[in-house]
Amino acid sequence: MQLSTSTHQTDAANRDALGPVDDYRSTALIVGVNGITGSEIARQLSIRDDWEVYGLSRSAHELPYGVYQVVADLQDAASVAQALKNVRPTHVFFTAWSRQENEADNIRVNQAMVRNLFAALSSAGTLQHAALVTGLKHYMGPFEAFGTGEMRETPFREESERLNTPNFYYAQEDEMFAAAARDGFTWSVHRAHTITGHAVGNSMNFALTLAVHGAIARETGTPLVFPGTQTVWNCLTDISDSQVVADQMIWASTTRGIGNEAWNVTNGEVFRWRWLWPRLADALGVDWEAPGPTPQPMVDQMAGKEALWAEIASKYGLKESSLDRVASFWHTDSDLGVEVEVVADMTKSRLAGFSTYRSTERAFLELFDRYEKDCLVPPRPRHSKVGHA
Repeated sequence: MQLSTSTHQTDAANRDALGPVDDYRSTALIVGVNGITGSEIARQLSIRDDWEVYGLSRSAHELPYGVYQVVADLQDAASVAQALKNVRPTHVFFTAWSRQENEADNIRVNQAMVRNLFAALSSAGTLQHAALVTGLKHYMGPFEAFGTGEMRETPFREESERLNTPNFYYAQEDEMFAAAARDGFTWSVHRAHTITGHAVGNSMNFALTLAVHGAIARETGTPLVFPGTQTVWNCLTDISDSQVVADQMIWASTTRGIGNEAWNVTNGEVFRWRWLWPRLADALGVDWEAPGPTPQPMVDQMAGKEALWAEIASKYGLKESSLDRVASFWHTDSDLGVEVEVVADMTKSRLAGFSTYRSTERAFLELFDRYEKDCLVPPRPRHSKVGHA
């Protein structure tokens, strides 16, 4: 059933008046629909005739045409139960998390969010599959010990045992596993590396952060300085584009016989930053600088640039004048500041039939173009010193 743009963002309480759902259709509930992965899943499913799509978020936002908006605070069990009382999903895509001051609080808060969601859906009895996106901290440890303590051998493989370290990813998984055992649905876990995509206000948007860094570098006549370690600069690595993550979550949720599995999910391409960084700097119209003996974190490089970004936003008519709405320097520093190789093995999902593959360079360039079109960053100079994929 198609609704007008003005009415498609109805709350779930009004959904019963919209008529019966055709039997052949699946019903998706995307938790964290405004985020970098959730928004891509919504975009993909909203154009398909065989899906009815609900998007859950803490506050109302514009959603793709045909996606029904559900507003709830996942930390408030009563709020979630009330918001979902008339929603009967066959598939859940859980892409939300809430950053806290320490890992103990990350565990407490994010575990409760998963528990509250599945508790609210339990009585409906319609859920067939739940897909949860996590990340490579599963193998490298939580933020407080990321890449510095115990970690698994690279390339990371899904069959690796959990680390003997508290980790909110494990807590999220355990809540989903318990709900699946109670309510009889299958599950999948999707372990992404750094995710690139299109979302504003996301706490981990690497590509938009880099585009913002490039815009500030152009404005100030400074180079794009690699903020991380020489180890990361020289070692093989990978990245996860949101299109690939969304593809895999939908694939795992709808392919028979592959339930109850964890899957690494990256673009499929491995690269070295010493190769990609100069090419991205060229695409952004700035010079570049390799890492020195010690890292130069973006947090330090961009310190005090809030007023400058507001000036840039005013000068070019950008939508977001707050620097912290378009850039997550802390997260980029966390990814690039380790002293270990970070690369994930994709063999398991390839053998199971997942075939999506993305050129990482092309993914960045397409996102840079999209950010400009959407007035999130200023236009770049159109020139090229190197060939692009």
